[in-house]
Amino acid sequence: MTGARLDRPSADGLPDLRDARGIVTGASSGIGLEIARGLAGAGADLVVPVRDAGRGERAIASIRSTDPQARLDPERVDLARLDSVRALVERLLDDGRPIDLLVLNAGIVLLGDRERHMSADGYELHLHTNFLGHAVLVLGILPLLLAAPEPRVAVQVSLAAASAKLDLDDEFVTGSYTPLRAYGSSKLALGLFGLELGRRHSADGLRVALCHPGIVPDTGIAPALREKSSPFGRALSRSLGNTPAEAAQPAVAALTTDVAPGRFIAPSGPFQLSGPAEPRKLFRTLRDETAAARVWRFAERIAHAG
Repeated sequence: MTGARLDRPSADGLPDLRDARGIVTGASSGIGLEIARGLAGAGADLVVPVRDAGRGERAIASIRSTDPQARLDPERVDLARLDSVRALVERLLDDGRPIDLLVLNAGIVLLGDRERHMSADGYELHLHTNFLGHAVLVLGILPLLLAAPEPRVAVQVSLAAASAKLDLDDEFVTGSYTPLRAYGSSKLALGLFGLELGRRHSADGLRVALCHPGIVPDTGIAPALREKSSPFGRALSRSLGNTPAEAAQPAVAALTTDVAPGRFIAPSGPFQLSGPAEPRKLFRTLRDETAAARVWRFAERIAHAG
């Protein structure tokens, strides 16, 4: 596998990805599954890291039921465990093939209670799973990304990042805590990290784009929020939003179209809740380059500690 050049459009409008090797995290269900389905349908050879092997096998079977030739390799990883992420990095480095496409999509949201959940490594669980696990993965496989001729990274943030605040001095270990705040902060940290990745390696040919899926009524954060809403709010939330396949389009477009620096791909409808993917203005919270550099240093410190 020598890597792909993304300049040969296919019948469905995507570039011909038959020479591309990619990774999609969180592809065992929902939006991530549809991202993987779209990229595999364009010919990409995908690594699908999953925590639950059974769910991963079912996801791959779902894609192959309509695309028997889809190239999908499951890998076990728990993004909330540094040793698990580092083991995946080692396996990918041992394989040695360049990574042309990377989608940082996996995430958790635990809105069922106000308990502060911590990872085995001592970090707040949203921050670890949604941001830190991805950051350690990216920094570990960076040589494989830079070995590709036109590497692309899509960083899946969330509408919650638009109003989030980030305090790396506390990391939600001792200060005030709500799961929704922790989720928003984790997605903000991931977005800032992605933008800093792009700034630091644009001269190496690495292109990073941020995206978010909008609202998907029956996946992601929406069901948990709906449980806390009024009856009217619950009914309204079910009538808004994208399907998982529609919600996958911002990430797919972020990998396969040109996105100007300082912008990202998101739904085109009111409040970015739904609609076709299009370039949108970057959230104000994501424009702080000082914060992005600090997030980067934090991630580097953790990544290199092992």
